[in-house]
Amino acid sequence: MNKGEFEGKTSKENSEEILEDVSEETIGESTEEIHGELANEQMAESYGQPSYRKKGYGRKYFFTALAGALAGVIIGGLGVYYYIDSNIEEINDNLGIVKEINVDTSDNLYYASAVAEKSMDTVVGIVTTEKVNSMLWGTQTYEGMGSGVIVDSDGYILTNSHVISDGDADTIRVKFIDGSESAGTLLWNNSTIDLAIVKVDRTGLPAAEFGDSDDLIIGEPVVAIGNPLSLELDRTVTAGIISGLNRSIQIDEYTVMEPLIQTDASINPGNSGGPLFNSEGLVIGINTAKMTSAEGLGFSIPINMAKGIIDEVIENGEVTDVYLGIKGVDVSVYEKQLNVDLTPEYGVVVVEIFKDSPAQTAGLMAGDVIQEIDGEEIDDMSDVQRQLFNYKPGDEVLMKVIRNGDAVDLELVFQKKPDNFN
Repeated sequence: MNKGEFEGKTSKENSEEILEDVSEETIGESTEEIHGELANEQMAESYGQPSYRKKGYGRKYFFTALAGALAGVIIGGLGVYYYIDSNIEEINDNLGIVKEINVDTSDNLYYASAVAEKSMDTVVGIVTTEKVNSMLWGTQTYEGMGSGVIVDSDGYILTNSHVISDGDADTIRVKFIDGSESAGTLLWNNSTIDLAIVKVDRTGLPAAEFGDSDDLIIGEPVVAIGNPLSLELDRTVTAGIISGLNRSIQIDEYTVMEPLIQTDASINPGNSGGPLFNSEGLVIGINTAKMTSAEGLGFSIPINMAKGIIDEVIENGEVTDVYLGIKGVDVSVYEKQLNVDLTPEYGVVVVEIFKDSPAQTAGLMAGDVIQEIDGEEIDDMSDVQRQLFNYKPGDEVLMKVIRNGDAVDLELVFQKKPDNFN
């Protein structure tokens, strides 16, 4: 009997069909034989004669018992089947499922391998040396190591600022996938956003492709490639997912890094400065181990923060930084430190304004709360710093501030940041 026939009948009908081969006549005949044999055995034993069994008796008894057992199992199984089936239907009816998501992993089983094959040769190792003078030990030479990614075929490499000692490295050596090495020259770095651009005198290099870090979603698969411990383990591939977006990490008492991509792909000092790829092999971030993080907790700088800087360096050979010319503090920090409540719920409180700065020229005053620059919301000084990377000397913007509870619009013209201004 096939499954369709079995399920199409009631338990009673199925039981009757299974048992119809075991007829009443057969059962009756077997019963008589059993009684007769038992009597013979008893008589033989009472007269001291050996007992005997009629030929074929054991087989009939076995099949009779088997038929009964089989019927019992099937009847019980039918009951369990219909009980479970009816309850599953009831459970499904009560689940109230409102959204169905189909997960197809057929094209992503080996995405890390595909990313590595496509992008491995764009990743480089970076080794630096720095001489430090000590009154106790004299001049000491320290070696640092990290990773980087080729962003232009003419030898432009993006890495972390801390990988090149925030600009204090005396020598920079870049190692490529074929084992060759070239001396590197630092073109630009900024410790606030922990990015740097190094140039080597080579052409025809494989350059990585950029993705859009503004379009990332939590749970998206990612791949980090770099040197986890040493150049002997260069271009190690680790895979994970995006665990969080727009993360803020306190680096020290005065520095906050944001917005960062959080991932569980392994990131450490060795592969810091290396790229974070999406599943299509596009760079979406630059890994940073500037802060100490727990296992399974890594951070990456969104690549969109670096795109404009890279373009300017390639075009002009340098980045001309602009400045605002203020000292400021977040509204929340200001309220906490002074135990006051400000009317604005967010923004940067201007504490000090530098002479002849763009801020002073625009009419900004101490006590003003900056809430917008060129239409972009400002929550803290990190937002101010990030906004400045979008402008060049001479660019004009509209700044919105809160002054004594009133909204005030100020027109500001950016200037080149002085060399002695930090």
